[in-house]
Amino acid sequence: MPRIALHWQILMAIFLGGIAGIALNHLALPADNGIPVTLKMLGQIFMNGLKLIVIPLVVSSIIVGISSIGEEIGRMGVNTLAYYIGSSVCAVLVGVLCVNLIEPGIFHGAPLGTQIALPAGTSGALAKVQDKSLGDVLDIFLSMVPANLFGAALEGNMIGLIMFSLLYGFFAARLPSAAKEIQLQFWNGVQQIMVGITQVVLMFAPVGVFALIATTLADTGFGALLPMLWFFVTVLLGLAIHMLVTTSLFLHFVARVSPWRHIYAMAPALLTAFSTASSNATLPVTLRSLRERAGVSERVSGMSAPLGASMNMDGTALYECAAALFLAQAYGLDLSVAQQFTVVLIALLTGFGMAGIPAASLVAIAVILGALGLPLEAIGLLLITDRLLDMFRTAVNVYSDSVAAIFVASQEGEALLPLRYQNNKT
Repeated sequence: MPRIALHWQILMAIFLGGIAGIALNHLALPADNGIPVTLKMLGQIFMNGLKLIVIPLVVSSIIVGISSIGEEIGRMGVNTLAYYIGSSVCAVLVGVLCVNLIEPGIFHGAPLGTQIALPAGTSGALAKVQDKSLGDVLDIFLSMVPANLFGAALEGNMIGLIMFSLLYGFFAARLPSAAKEIQLQFWNGVQQIMVGITQVVLMFAPVGVFALIATTLADTGFGALLPMLWFFVTVLLGLAIHMLVTTSLFLHFVARVSPWRHIYAMAPALLTAFSTASSNATLPVTLRSLRERAGVSERVSGMSAPLGASMNMDGTALYECAAALFLAQAYGLDLSVAQQFTVVLIALLTGFGMAGIPAASLVAIAVILGALGLPLEAIGLLLITDRLLDMFRTAVNVYSDSVAAIFVASQEGEALLPLRYQNNKT
């Protein structure tokens, strides 16, 4: 009997997890009941497994990729950065356009904030962003040069680790041939070991995804979406436009790759991103899909994908911008063009690395609210749908990362896989 491909296993796990989560939400089991406790444990084990391999996989992939391309790093780096900037600008502009056209913060001709109460139990989330300001965004640049490499690893400072890996690979490429060969062999060995461990972790992906989806819907249910339906639809529409129109058109006309077949090739990574809501946790699957299903070489994927997981956040930037404008509408604030431009600038800046700051998008939105003069408690409105929208925007983040890798590979003249992908690839 042929083995079911991983992306189909994950898709079935998402569907079954949704059914289980809705059922558990209706049963309203206590938090200490064996079923929700077991589901949370299984989901956490899977997430821990993915996080366990992220740092060594990122470091080894970047070092191998950079040290093997030598002098080509300049051209590849410029192409990668150009894509990141262009795609982020497009994402934010799509978010602005959708919110201004749909006006989800206006309900029956009146601001939504006058008709919907701030949800209770938000003190924990608000405490994470209470004292945040624009200085916390600037801390992103400080995190690029960590004082302690091992401390950066313990704190999950991926930007600092990436910068170190880029420098390490850059100078490893300039060693004498004998020393360079030793370095390449060592880091190639580390990378292959991590790929093997990744394959073991991915064997349990369907179980972990089922548990994560079931736990999320058991806590929130679909009923919580009703008061925020228009905002939810607006963000989904913006994400869909950016992924299926803006980014896909670029993929088709510039990289000369079929968007639909590329989505099929990246299906395991997109489904994993959706279920885990973490670009970094999805990175092992992203690298595997790029190399085995999309035909991107290790030298390109090893540099582009890890950079994108921490620096290219199209979906997050779009969400931050849309959320801030929505809250302004909900509180009856008519933003000027200059104020909306401020929102766009902050969303773009935070999109390049805000994942390295605790409370990620909440911190970014708090910064934007402060710039607009809105109360911080407005974030409470977003918590109703934040988890589900986080899953969607993370999938868009990962898709954009993969398009960046395809674009760079096409500029490097690499022969990508034909449009008909092999059935035995998972």
